[in-house]
Amino acid sequence: MSLQVTEIFYSIQGESTNAGRPCVFIRLTGCPLRCTWCDTEYAFHGGKQMTLHQILGEVRSHGCRLVEVTGGEPLAQSKCIDLLHILLDEDYEVMLETSGALSIDEVPHKVQVIMDLKCPDSGEESKNRWSNIEHLDENDELKFVISSREDFDWSMRAISERNLARRVRAILFSPVHGKLEPTKLAEWMKEAHAPARLQLQLHKQLWPDVEAGV
Repeated sequence: MSLQVTEIFYSIQGESTNAGRPCVFIRLTGCPLRCTWCDTEYAFHGGKQMTLHQILGEVRSHGCRLVEVTGGEPLAQSKCIDLLHILLDEDYEVMLETSGALSIDEVPHKVQVIMDLKCPDSGEESKNRWSNIEHLDENDELKFVISSREDFDWSMRAISERNLARRVRAILFSPVHGKLEPTKLAEWMKEAHAPARLQLQLHKQLWPDVEAGV
């Protein structure tokens, strides 16, 4: 049983309410989406085949209990679910970052899901699988990557109309790096009393010139 893996690396978690914590990242290869602002296009293709045993061995070598499975879109590989179960069986604290375009109904309950809902400027708004919201709980988080006022207003409507703030642990508003000034998004959030946290990508501040492995 194997998966196509782009990279496994040990870094500082740059996003979510776990930002700032040491974390091992397993980046799986492949994604059915093509978001306009994607910063991990290198994970669309390539990578190497690794068995679940090999993946677990590399994770163990870092000696860190927090592990995030990401992509690409990790759920594009069906064996991702098996990987999540194995990590949980080894008593890791497991996070899954997903676009929300694929079903999460088989994701184990103990996995913390970070779902990235696609705003209009991503070019992939139509891929949002809203039924996934029903599978989220107070352990999970929703992320909106925002590049314009239109994206912000869309996000605020989605939160209100779908009562998202009461469903998840946190809602994260992240400005598109190099596209929307964080201060502008902060002002919009203040004015609208947004029920969300401003999220800046910590890893891009720590290692601004490094694309992969951070």
